[in-house]
Amino acid sequence: MRNRDVIEFLGLWEGLHNQDFKPLEFEGFRNQAGANAFTMSPKKWIEATNAIGIVSKSGRYGGTFAHSDIAFEFASWISSEFKLYIIKDYQRLKVDENSRLSLDWNLHREISKINYRIHTDAVKEYLIPPELTPEQITYKYANEADLLNVALFGITAKKWRDDNPDKKGNIRDYASLQQLLVLSNLESYNAALIEQGKIMSERLQLLRSMAIKQMKTISELSLERLPALEDKSKEEGD
Repeated sequence: MRNRDVIEFLGLWEGLHNQDFKPLEFEGFRNQAGANAFTMSPKKWIEATNAIGIVSKSGRYGGTFAHSDIAFEFASWISSEFKLYIIKDYQRLKVDENSRLSLDWNLHREISKINYRIHTDAVKEYLIPPELTPEQITYKYANEADLLNVALFGITAKKWRDDNPDKKGNIRDYASLQQLLVLSNLESYNAALIEQGKIMSERLQLLRSMAIKQMKTISELSLERLPALEDKSKEEGD
């Protein structure tokens, strides 16, 4: 603990996690660290800086304990092999995380495409007269697609392309998971509004209101914090 790098690491950790950490005392230790006369112990560090990352207890069941961040740092310093294992495991976890995110994104993209078919069928049945030319029909579909873009992203597809000439694909290819989920709901909702005979300006207001409300709800929702469902079958069996 008399090593300057260790003192700086401990001070950084405390600064990030401990509101009651004493920075002046830490600066004093950092300036002295590395000198031959400098000594440091867990107890001295805790008492002087009001640190919480390390805990030192005396007695039969006592000892020195540290937060996992600090424990990993000490273990990495002691063992190069352990440090390499941490690096490899971190890389593996990031690959797994990116893979799961990619799968989730592709799933929501496919769902939005399925709902888009429901949406276009409604447009075809209720909004396209038989006398329209193929060019006019294409224009009608594009208008309805842009209605959803404006409701969710606040921008048309053309405006997005003009603003992002270096990007390939379209605005929906760069949507987040949350946006794709809401987009799927908007497509189904717009199809229902079309069947009800709502005009475009009215539908835009309704769709925009729904998009804002759902995005707010999703952003506040954490699936990890939802309670697990109880297994009713076990209760009935008992």
